[in-house]
Amino acid sequence: MEKEKFVAYVSSYTMKDKHGIKVYDVDMKNGRFTEKNEVEITNSSYITLSHNYKYLYSITDEGVVAFKVLPDGNLELINKGSINGMRGCFLSTDYEDKFLFVGGYHDGKITALRLREDGGVGEITEEIFHKGLGSVAERNFRPHVNCVKMTRDNKFLCAADLGMDHINVYLLNHETGKLKQVDVVRSELESAPRHLTFSKDGKYMYVVHELKNFIDVYSYVEKDNDPYFEKIQTIPTVNGDNTGVAASALSFSRDYKYLLSSNAGDNSVVLYEVKEETGMLNTVLCLPISGDYPKDAALFPDNKHLVSLNHESNTLTFFSVNAEEGIIVMDGKEIPVERPNCVVFHKIG
Repeated sequence: MEKEKFVAYVSSYTMKDKHGIKVYDVDMKNGRFTEKNEVEITNSSYITLSHNYKYLYSITDEGVVAFKVLPDGNLELINKGSINGMRGCFLSTDYEDKFLFVGGYHDGKITALRLREDGGVGEITEEIFHKGLGSVAERNFRPHVNCVKMTRDNKFLCAADLGMDHINVYLLNHETGKLKQVDVVRSELESAPRHLTFSKDGKYMYVVHELKNFIDVYSYVEKDNDPYFEKIQTIPTVNGDNTGVAASALSFSRDYKYLLSSNAGDNSVVLYEVKEETGMLNTVLCLPISGDYPKDAALFPDNKHLVSLNHESNTLTFFSVNAEEGIIVMDGKEIPVERPNCVVFHKIG
């Protein structure tokens, strides 16, 4: 039986290198990347694959860009679309790949765009500006939408507002692409919810908090078009003191058995085992990643290796993972990438 083959897409800011997305062949055995191609795009601060894996979408200065994913994993430009606002920081599709949602850190805005049959970006269907004042400290005094993701039943869009310390929940109209706010999930004051994700079965939501360095776990159910979230666990992303540390990444392993986060400041990754029956997390390890500001990190699809995207030291670092023993060991030398932001694995063939 032929082994599965993967590529990895890495997005980055562009200052010296105008290629904001790099495509790598993934060496699963040795836990390494080999550059395959690069795509010219400005300041690709976040990328996402459609749920049918046919298209890749990226943030760029002008708005968003749609690419067709070719059989070998390379990318072919489809089109670009404006989001009618400041550059976004996060994007995702709904589970039918009919709409693309963009979160705006700088202007506190959610933008919804219709997706075309060919995967291209269509017209804007909704624009919502978050309003209000948070606690007046540092940047936490105004809305910063840092993450937008649908619940797995494809009913509600959850928007993490890092500035306002809450998650706004919107009911999606699948015909018009309009959003109607139906709930608010409140985080601890000045905790700064940064990213959120859902378990494979959709019963649990995980929210990482940038400033207070913990993950909140919520149970989720829907009744009569109303969402119900209940907090069931809070678990730290750091060992001990979190002074000057900022939590960043949040990603599941391909099999959803593990959840990974990262911390800038002490420059570590934290790996949790996910208890499927309860949704609860157990910490497996929290260890340094040999780089500065791990903005994103991910397990390889076989859970045997790990890559860290070190935003301030301009590197990718690679590690072997032994989850049973709770250790990671560095694999070979780092790969230079200017201001890396986000990594996505994709199975080809």
